[in-house]
Amino acid sequence: MKYNPISNQFFVDNRKNFSKSLKNGSLAIFNANDEFPRSGDQTHPFKQNADLFYLTGINQEETILLLFPDCPNSQYKEVLFLRQTNDQIKVWEGHKYTKEDASNASGIKSVYWLSEFWPILNSVIHYSETIFLNTNENDRYLSVVPYRDLRFIIEVKERYPLHHYERSAPILRRLRAIKSDYEIELTKRACAITKDAFARVLRFIKPGVKEFEIEAEIIHEFIRKGATGHAYSPIIASGMNANILHYNDNNQICKSGDVILFDFGAEYANYNADMSRSVPVNGKFTKRQRSIYNAVLRVMNEAKQMLVKGTIWNEYQNEVGKVMESELIGLGLLDKHDVAKQNANYPLYKKYFMHGTSHHLGLDVHDFASRYQPFEVGNLLTCEPGIYIPEESLGIRLENNILITQNGNVDLMSDIPIIADEIEEIMNS
Repeated sequence: MKYNPISNQFFVDNRKNFSKSLKNGSLAIFNANDEFPRSGDQTHPFKQNADLFYLTGINQEETILLLFPDCPNSQYKEVLFLRQTNDQIKVWEGHKYTKEDASNASGIKSVYWLSEFWPILNSVIHYSETIFLNTNENDRYLSVVPYRDLRFIIEVKERYPLHHYERSAPILRRLRAIKSDYEIELTKRACAITKDAFARVLRFIKPGVKEFEIEAEIIHEFIRKGATGHAYSPIIASGMNANILHYNDNNQICKSGDVILFDFGAEYANYNADMSRSVPVNGKFTKRQRSIYNAVLRVMNEAKQMLVKGTIWNEYQNEVGKVMESELIGLGLLDKHDVAKQNANYPLYKKYFMHGTSHHLGLDVHDFASRYQPFEVGNLLTCEPGIYIPEESLGIRLENNILITQNGNVDLMSDIPIIADEIEEIMNS
């Protein structure tokens, strides 16, 4: 792995916290993600199930975790099952976890090969009342693919139809939203690598450069600094492309007079950074571009102040919308009289700022958390207002990562250049 080892105490603590939330006599099972086919004999790069990683630290396919805190056999209170390696796998795929490796990484003492999963499960499951199973319950996601968790639910229910089944996801939605010191440090590392990549591209950009050449500079810096890679598909959107919120073709030439909207972040040890910046291709904002840029920055600064313990998500978005309305009126994009008569359910500012201001961040870029739970100490959120004006071939978005603490919040990207003058100075140095 490219990242430094994580203390297994982090995963030990996570399992303890999860187990405390189980009903008496409950057993929980977690599966690794599938290796998804690409074409021919290839698969897409493997990405571990975030919940399994959160509870074990194991970054390998074909892994299963069994938790049974009340198991009458103490050997099976926590059990990790691994794909057994062999000489052929060593030659073709390289190193896989040994039992000792997996025990050291996870803090789990009972480690077995995957072939022993069903016999061991069968020996203990009849002493449980409830089986907790996991699926992806992120409310931004709707799968049409029968992934591993869904197939496993069918199989285990066919084998043990008389048990009571419950969902692990509501427990993890609560636990994963509150970031530990370990998670904060890993996210800071991802942010630091993202900062280095941004500094690199600021000195690389010039009229005539292609968007994908900038993307290449970013991944070069990410890998050089020990990141796993991109936290998500990077957006390098120059000119009109910035008005496509999830643009990632990254295949156009950057022209003098245009602004490039960046949205990228490094992944480090499965934890993600998420940054947006907007910079002039020729190193100098026009007066109009600077006015819009500064308006977005003012909205961002006011929105950041609202990211505190107790804030309600919908109320927060409504307040940010009011700030944005004022800025859009000042830019001549909205008329204050029209705003006064607008339908409250369809505010006019959404023509130019159509997405949310914040989302939780962590093992997933859009991390698993409740959008109806008031913000809490330990929440890590993005703050990313934007203004998009197709008729001016201009889109500007600014985004930093914000940690809520007992005494307000901390901007984990406060050292990444964001002031227009600073951006121009670096680009022209």
